[in-house]
Amino acid sequence: MTPKIPYGGDYNPEQWPEEMWDEDHRLFTDAGIDTLTVGVFSWSLTQPAEDTYDFTVLDRVLDRAAAEGRGVCLATGTAALPPWLAKKYPEVNRTDFEGRRHRYGQRHNFCPSSPAYRRLATELAGRLAERYGDHEGLLAWHVNNEYGGTCYCDLCARAFRGWLRERHGTLDALNDAWWTTFWSHRYTDWDQIEPPSALTEHWRGPDHTAFQGITLDYQRFMTDALLGCFTAEKEAIRVHDQDTPVTTNFMGAYRPLDYHRWAPHLDFASWDSYPPLDAPPTRPALGHDLMRGLKDGAPFWLMEQTPSTTACRDVNPLRRPGELRLATWQAIAHGADAALYFQMRASRGACEKYHGAVIGHAGRDDTRVFREVAALGGELAFFGDVSLGARTPSRTALLFDWDSWWALEISDGPSRLVRYQDVLHTYYRAAREAGADVDVVPVTVDLTPYDVVLAPVLHLVKGDLAGRLEAVARRGGSVLATFLSARSDEHDRAFLTDVPGPLAPLLGIRVDEWDARPEDVVQPVHMGEFTTTARLVFEIVQPRGAEPVGTYGADFYAGTPAVTRNAFGAGEGWYVATALDQPGVDHVVRRVLARHDLIGPYADHTAVETATRVAPDGTRLLFLLNHAAAPAHLTAHTTATDLLTGKRVERGEPLSLDPLGVAVLRIE
Repeated sequence: MTPKIPYGGDYNPEQWPEEMWDEDHRLFTDAGIDTLTVGVFSWSLTQPAEDTYDFTVLDRVLDRAAAEGRGVCLATGTAALPPWLAKKYPEVNRTDFEGRRHRYGQRHNFCPSSPAYRRLATELAGRLAERYGDHEGLLAWHVNNEYGGTCYCDLCARAFRGWLRERHGTLDALNDAWWTTFWSHRYTDWDQIEPPSALTEHWRGPDHTAFQGITLDYQRFMTDALLGCFTAEKEAIRVHDQDTPVTTNFMGAYRPLDYHRWAPHLDFASWDSYPPLDAPPTRPALGHDLMRGLKDGAPFWLMEQTPSTTACRDVNPLRRPGELRLATWQAIAHGADAALYFQMRASRGACEKYHGAVIGHAGRDDTRVFREVAALGGELAFFGDVSLGARTPSRTALLFDWDSWWALEISDGPSRLVRYQDVLHTYYRAAREAGADVDVVPVTVDLTPYDVVLAPVLHLVKGDLAGRLEAVARRGGSVLATFLSARSDEHDRAFLTDVPGPLAPLLGIRVDEWDARPEDVVQPVHMGEFTTTARLVFEIVQPRGAEPVGTYGADFYAGTPAVTRNAFGAGEGWYVATALDQPGVDHVVRRVLARHDLIGPYADHTAVETATRVAPDGTRLLFLLNHAAAPAHLTAHTTATDLLTGKRVERGEPLSLDPLGVAVLRIE
């Protein structure tokens, strides 16, 4: 059988009469839907009481899917508590940042440190695996759903203290890491430690903390606490099913959880992509590349996207004709091996009744959305044998570090207006629009495959990272760092040396002072004949071997370096000392990429995104995606065949893309 890209999405047939299921499956067949995610929020259905399990509905759902030749991604259903559980074991309800114990309601409503939650969730996962582990329709396990949220209850406080003992070993080590001689905080007993909440170390919300070390460790602890819930369910599944892959759906660049700590425990990465529809296309692309980077470049699943509109925002615009197709091909171009939707049929009630669906409330097959989904299903039907398992041969890396994200944004000063994800996106966007494929990777990754390493706002420098970055430059590569990088160690303690700490030899600079201004204060930066602007933070750089590339044009530091380049070994270390606007970042990044011949052949067409994947058999695929509402007219840079049209194009021939058009070129 020809391998196929899994295509489908969340299916909740328990929400409507069973006589509608026949029509559902007829429509699924018409749309090319072959994969269904079921049971995501079914705990109260499958376990109506602690000592009662009822799999009647799930039995029929899975059996019917298998009879229709569809695979099932089966969820454990443990993301939202059933009411009886919260009533019987009230400690499972979370305590919020303000110290209030919640009552039953919402979803993501469980305390990850609750023994009752852990016991009952793993028992349910185990029973599901025992019943369905060898079901012919089972394709993958989907544990929980979009893990997130934080709890500050006494159970979490006790678990946090245990986590701290394991991490730091002694109170002396903990006091040193947290720098508790400040404000008379030195702890003499583990029981004195409280979670950092609005009642303890914070004011004006979770991002304003007096002790960054405590808050940083609590972020790490909560990541591990929720991860422990996932691994417990996975272990319960593995008792009965050793082979079916297990995943959970992530949310891209999601601040509360460090997905790099989760990645080793997943059989494959998956995520839900819901970018604001007015965001540039590099925003979802960054999410895709981050997910691909979780498993050392292995393909991921696009577990959810909307076929038309979301429902959770103040304003929820509709995807225009062609945008769904373009977004799906973009995901595949960046490494997706599955394309799934939320949701298959629109919910009749509650908060998602307005959320887009493949099938609306009326169950019609003649809507624009259904026709677009069906047409895309036809395109994907024969593409799996070409793309499944394909990888991206990138020579450019962007370092993504949750610890630096947390530490930067919980710090007091120099500016709370600096947002980690926004700065990373400007550098990612510059590289992608220059035509470079980019791996978004953790700071622990092996850097030897890369010629260019982009490390914006790398606030914390941990372990041997500085030495490994030096090794990139020493062998001829280029490393780029920015303002507010290399300020602190893994505990967010400032380095007792000149800024930028351990990166100073590589970058060849010293920073003694930094200025911060409101967002509307804009400074010119001159780079030869090119002038751009900067804002937010202005570091005052003293070269210590580095060559000035750009200089400030205003204030008392006018004429001092804003951008520098330092020769190091056979390579270079670049430093950008301020928050340049997008054209300024584009200018710098293109200079760095050009040194390594990494500017793509279509870089002048900024609306045309390119991405490369190489299949296991060596087939090289070049994806061209036109994000403009006007046609794009290109010149083919190589001989290739467009797999979507069958048309062959010779090198140097005209190559046109329709508005929001896609071409997948098999390079010959």
